[in-house]
Amino acid sequence: MTHFIALENVVPGMPDSPFTRPIDWLINSDEVWGVVGRNGSGKSLLSELICGKIAVQSGKIRYYFSDDPDKNAGSLLPSQRIRKIEFNAAYSLLDYRKLFYQQRFNHSENEEIPLVSELLPLDNISQENRLIFNTFHISDLMDRKFIHLSSGELRKFLIAKVLLDNPKMLIFDNPFIGLDEESRKALNDMFMFLLNRCNIRLLFLAPSMDDLPACTTHIVEMKQCTINYRGEKTGFIPENQPTDISLPGINWDDFTLENRRSESDELVSMTKVDIAYGQRTIQKDINWTIQKDEKWALLGPNGSGKSTLLSYIFADNPQAYAKNIRLFGRKRGTGESIWDIKRRIGFSSSELHLYYRENVSCSAVVASGFFDSIGLFRKCNAQQALLAEKLLEILHISHLKNRPFLKVSSGEQRLLFFARAIIKNPELLILDEPFHGLDDYNKERCTSIVGSFAHQPGKSLIYVTHRKEEIPDCIDHCMRL
Repeated sequence: MTHFIALENVVPGMPDSPFTRPIDWLINSDEVWGVVGRNGSGKSLLSELICGKIAVQSGKIRYYFSDDPDKNAGSLLPSQRIRKIEFNAAYSLLDYRKLFYQQRFNHSENEEIPLVSELLPLDNISQENRLIFNTFHISDLMDRKFIHLSSGELRKFLIAKVLLDNPKMLIFDNPFIGLDEESRKALNDMFMFLLNRCNIRLLFLAPSMDDLPACTTHIVEMKQCTINYRGEKTGFIPENQPTDISLPGINWDDFTLENRRSESDELVSMTKVDIAYGQRTIQKDINWTIQKDEKWALLGPNGSGKSTLLSYIFADNPQAYAKNIRLFGRKRGTGESIWDIKRRIGFSSSELHLYYRENVSCSAVVASGFFDSIGLFRKCNAQQALLAEKLLEILHISHLKNRPFLKVSSGEQRLLFFARAIIKNPELLILDEPFHGLDDYNKERCTSIVGSFAHQPGKSLIYVTHRKEEIPDCIDHCMRL
């Protein structure tokens, strides 16, 4: 058994460090570790420490992955050999601060956006990498604009991109996020291929055991930025999660600040609608009607057009003007503004999350749901500010109130986006894979809130997920692409 990475009495050099104890952790070359813990428990911080993104105040991190087995590779930069694949890895490829969310649907404004083939050159790649790329059908993405990739396709692209650098270790933050069932199976197979054929070590970060790949052999459990368990997977018993998911009695009338009731029972009507990217048609002749009080699941594999279909409803896609679409009893393009539509809808999605680069306070992110803006550019009135704080309390994240949005964990960010979507108690709630990266407790609590929302008369819901077990009980209709 040979060592791979050793953390010896490490104290991170962070101002106001959340780590309360020195960290000791030995990773051997034949072990596959999974780091689990609730949202905000320190999983990502621990991985950044290993990657060299957080300085070491005292103690030592030793790396044993030199190409020369007789030498300690401690002099090499960790970032040269350890690569992390996470939701926000796309920020290193494009400056999302200069982009806007609707831009992915405005083809006239995408001329400067690179194609996948420009970001992922496939000349002279290894036979092993080519096999992996074929498994993920990477060649099918090459002629696409980067910002046109779905969240699942983006995940595949990021994996392919990182493999070209021949890393010694890959760290996957929530490895199965955004992937359909077929892609999850392919990724599990790819992990075994990397371990057995490519000599790449793997480390996984996940909110629960159910989100870890089958190849995981050892577990670290984080609790309040402290290692609570460290050892073999077979001997691990997760610490009991809080069992009280009861809600403190949400009075939805408090969140209904305007009378937005539609005069029409028909909220959405699409007739023979196509989904297309430029000259590339994804779906043809979609007919879909959503009535008041209906709760829909929207299902389909990666790249089937789910997010684009939702963009027609949420008024983000200018192509909707040329299609036979009626929203809230009115045909698109008959004088209504996009804000007339958005004010009736609450919306959350992975794509929107990617474009939300405003480093405002967490309470401001929630309050921005009143104005359907990315960032908060209008001053909230006292009632709106109070409701934002109340939702933070309901979700048990009041401690994040004044924290900068970009400084909290991705799971905590997803909770904030969920709160942003429901804060105005909309007529139509659209949740596009809303619970990515949430731990089991937060997932159950948010699902209960969705059920509470749906129980109100006149409320409609569209829920998108790749996991059937996550579909709320209130769902009574299904659209599959």
